[in-house]
Amino acid sequence: MAPLYDKVIKGGMVIDGQMVPRRRADVAIKDGKVAEIGRVPSSDAAEVLDASGMIVAPGFVDLHTHYDCAFFYDPWCSLSGWHGVTSVAIGNCGFGFAPAREGDRDYLMRTLTRVEAIPRQVMELSLPWTWESFPEWMDALDGTPKGVNCLTYVPLNPLLVYVMGLDAAKERDATDEERAEMCRLLDEAMAAGACGWSAQRTAPGSGYDVQRDHDGTPFATDLMSNETAIALAKVLADYDHAFIQTLIAQQGDRTGKDPKAADNAKSAVRDHLEELARVSDSAIILNAITTDSRTPNNHRQALAWMKDARDRGLKIYPQCVTSGGGFTFTFADGWNMYDDAETWREATMGTTEERIAKLSDPARREAFKADRPKVLAVENVVVLKPYAEKFLPAKNCRLVDAAKVMGYDDPIDLLLDMVAADEGRTLLQTPALNDDEALVPELVTSPFSLWGVSDGGAHQKFLTAGAFTTDGIIKWVREQEIVSLEEAHYRMSTLPAHCAGFKNRGKLIEGAPADVVVYDYENLTLLPDEVAYDLPGGDWRRIQKAEGYRYTIVNGEVTFEDGKCTEATPGRLLRHGEG
Repeated sequence: MAPLYDKVIKGGMVIDGQMVPRRRADVAIKDGKVAEIGRVPSSDAAEVLDASGMIVAPGFVDLHTHYDCAFFYDPWCSLSGWHGVTSVAIGNCGFGFAPAREGDRDYLMRTLTRVEAIPRQVMELSLPWTWESFPEWMDALDGTPKGVNCLTYVPLNPLLVYVMGLDAAKERDATDEERAEMCRLLDEAMAAGACGWSAQRTAPGSGYDVQRDHDGTPFATDLMSNETAIALAKVLADYDHAFIQTLIAQQGDRTGKDPKAADNAKSAVRDHLEELARVSDSAIILNAITTDSRTPNNHRQALAWMKDARDRGLKIYPQCVTSGGGFTFTFADGWNMYDDAETWREATMGTTEERIAKLSDPARREAFKADRPKVLAVENVVVLKPYAEKFLPAKNCRLVDAAKVMGYDDPIDLLLDMVAADEGRTLLQTPALNDDEALVPELVTSPFSLWGVSDGGAHQKFLTAGAFTTDGIIKWVREQEIVSLEEAHYRMSTLPAHCAGFKNRGKLIEGAPADVVVYDYENLTLLPDEVAYDLPGGDWRRIQKAEGYRYTIVNGEVTFEDGKCTEATPGRLLRHGEG
């Protein structure tokens, strides 16, 4: 007689993601779904997975990733997969690869090289380019093996360029006819199973325009009008699985030069977001909420506004940066996070040799000092590893402190001297986006806040934020006891699945797809980051693994066991959130 179940996860402590108390139970799996939770005899299963002393919970859902290209060479999205993630959303921030005519392909790859720091060679070696339309892109994604499930947005930069042409999309707003064609193509993509649309809209001069296109110009979506955004939002009203991912900043929003103008800009942005939520009748994921000790009321006001909007039936959710440090970088590796400062943006473009020459040019120094990066305070950058012997006293110090020790009047001079002496190899780290750890619990515990902005697949030489799930459990549950383990799993599985339309996922209940993570809570450990030369073409990335995860299960199949990938690819493209 054949066993009743394919697998039984035996003897673990089940946390189902629904904010109810944990309980000891077995979890039986049949045909990729949770068949029974309770007391299940081992003899009823073809395979028994021992979970004694372990937490058994729904797999994590990572809503902010850029694995669009990575799926074609890393089916497990390993920066997230190593940390118990079983479902992801791609196409974030308005960046992606469809729709695309053959003549658009070069531009779309160039776009990702700077804004998301994805090496051009990696994309050239990985993307099969078998598509033009968005439904054809989804078919290509559907047909490639996957170790996690995914939803995909329609990114608006490719859509604007496809309809208007690159030059026009960067110079003017759409005409009525062009807007109608965009809506038609978006509706076609939604009918094929897309989850919504995404756009980063950071107007030049807003103080948020920290990332620019490959040539230093704004993106098409940075110049897109509210009228176009509203027209595209209306398309989503016919789909019950839709959502919008966006960041919006108008001129004056964060420059600090005119507080009244900044308040007016914020008010205008919030009014527009509420209108988007009304006309789309869809969830809006707003990236990204951080804290700033200089202006602690900013995040509080933003969270309070979103709570008030939700109380009025508008589904606006904050995606919060709840863990992780700053970006680890060198100027030799295409650093692009000072793009809001014109002189620094120009100096950090071009080949490595050209960048180092510009940064080493004494004639540029006063301009660099006058136009210091406004968002990521350069004085507080930490020098992780200088190479030239004379600069070794700066190791592990903030630039501002090292400058005092080494006799520099201005930290910028020290930074530029190190860049010149080390030919750009000096290893640096920006301050954490949340500069005051004491304020972060306000993000962690805010009602309906989504934890983590992993950026998985992007900034691969600078960032390992895909570890936010592991870090969140260790920091906010085990060490600081800010939230319960039940709430942590709700925040990182059930809530994001609900917001993003992952139907029937994010909860460990009978009948749901068997996306499960099994781990040793007491011994869960975040390992140091390291460099791995495992990208296509032999390129390198920064990675971070964990210890303590026993099993990660996707649609009933084990994809990671004791931190090692099993090579199984049971993941699915979830059209309309289902599958």
